[in-house]
Amino acid sequence: MEVDCIPFKETGYFSKLICDYLDQQESLKPFYNRFPSAENFKEQIKEKRGNYPAAHRKVLVEALKGQYKGFEVSESTQANIAALEKENSFTIVTGHQLNLFTGPLYFLYKIVSTLNLAKQLNDLYPDNHFVPVYWMATEDHDFDEINYFNLHGKKIQWNRSASGAVGALSTEGLDAVFELLSPELGNTGNAEELKKLFKKAYLEHSTLTDATRYLANALFGEEGLVIVDGDDKALKKMLIPYAEKDILEHIPYKAVSESITKLSEVSSDYSIQVNPREINYFYLKDEIRERIVKKNGKFHVLNTEISFSAEELKDELHKYPERFSPNVIARPLYQEVILPNLCYIGGGGELAYWLELKSYFGEMGVTFPMLLLRNSVLVITKKQSEKLEKLNLKISHLFLKQHSFINKKIRDISNIDIDFSPQKKLLEEQFKDLYELAQQTDKSFLGAVKAQEVKQKKGLDALEKRLLKAQKRKLKDHVVRMIDIQNELFPNKSLQERQLNFSELYLEMGDALIPTLLDSLNPLSGDFTILKY
Repeated sequence: MEVDCIPFKETGYFSKLICDYLDQQESLKPFYNRFPSAENFKEQIKEKRGNYPAAHRKVLVEALKGQYKGFEVSESTQANIAALEKENSFTIVTGHQLNLFTGPLYFLYKIVSTLNLAKQLNDLYPDNHFVPVYWMATEDHDFDEINYFNLHGKKIQWNRSASGAVGALSTEGLDAVFELLSPELGNTGNAEELKKLFKKAYLEHSTLTDATRYLANALFGEEGLVIVDGDDKALKKMLIPYAEKDILEHIPYKAVSESITKLSEVSSDYSIQVNPREINYFYLKDEIRERIVKKNGKFHVLNTEISFSAEELKDELHKYPERFSPNVIARPLYQEVILPNLCYIGGGGELAYWLELKSYFGEMGVTFPMLLLRNSVLVITKKQSEKLEKLNLKISHLFLKQHSFINKKIRDISNIDIDFSPQKKLLEEQFKDLYELAQQTDKSFLGAVKAQEVKQKKGLDALEKRLLKAQKRKLKDHVVRMIDIQNELFPNKSLQERQLNFSELYLEMGDALIPTLLDSLNPLSGDFTILKY
């Protein structure tokens, strides 16, 4: 396996906000706690240790043991769960939706980043213990985001109606998805392993939560991954005081709104990822998950007849905390309340909304975690590498937008120079003399000179484009092959990791896939990774 890298900024696929964060721009420092460097974990450990109640550890461990009942648990995962009861144990967390059969390939990269960072920290800080955690987004309700994955350019989709939290959905009907998937995978040894994995996960478990736990455990359990389901009454009891401050006092709404304003003042190019609501909780019961809103002094559950007075709502929260489901703003706080967590690992979009939340955590008295951009990867097969060599293409060229990519390569390989920059520069120098002449004789001619300059530059641009177009026709076969390889590696003109499912790589690499990723990815590298095998 050959490992290469390219700076995130040079890929063109990451926002200005994330690139500025990676560059540790001074103007962004108020929006995060510590930058995720190896040495900065020392102070993060100290802060979290002093701000995480010891009583939470016992509740957490008991809840996890309950969640794993009925599952085969590796010795390393059991050891990690038990270790969480000790005050020198901390977590490294990533989270993801319950996408069908993991969904996009980056699901693996998130978890591998988390496993590898925990390993590195265990080596660097041997007096402490670091536990890799995958937080399942069982309470999400957007079924259309998770009910499919892509394989060989085809959409494998689970068609059914759904409401409420996706984790509670029955897996009934997924046998039809298996029938669709099976012939697409083929009949190789690796294909048979994938079929067995899908069947055991989805056809032998009754809910999407249990199916996803089985799948993640099968892929990463031997590495000690601990899987957390936040939809748990015992865990949500710890959330009660924070939920009260949100629902009754609207603290997150005020704090996050101020942060968004300040972020916008830093740069107008920063796009806001999520906006807070006055109440950032849903009511979760009997297959419904609907927003709680305040109207006319009462708290109503949208699209239902359910409503509460302030006292009734407090009573409901204390008796049935499991019925209160945090939204995208409140969920990060919930995670940090119940876990002795040091670092959250996520994609660019996730980190963008976490950067809105630091002041809210401060208001709530909860330690803000370090934020680490997960590993991003482009995997190139041997056959694809050979194509790139024949076409004399650099990896960095492939990240260009297709139009720019083609134009750059046509200029590179042409036996004629189709760059008229020197001619344009010469033209500008000639017009300088004309501007001086007009200035000395009749200034009213300056406009006419300018118009003539613009006209001649446009003429050169048009000629350049026509020659480039003609050369593209001449080199048509070469252009087609370049486009084909770029489309292979960037399907739908997007990053490979956002389109492909892990099964596509598993068909080629089999059981070597995950060990290869674990050996190749460095979560603190700060670069986009290229893997050639």
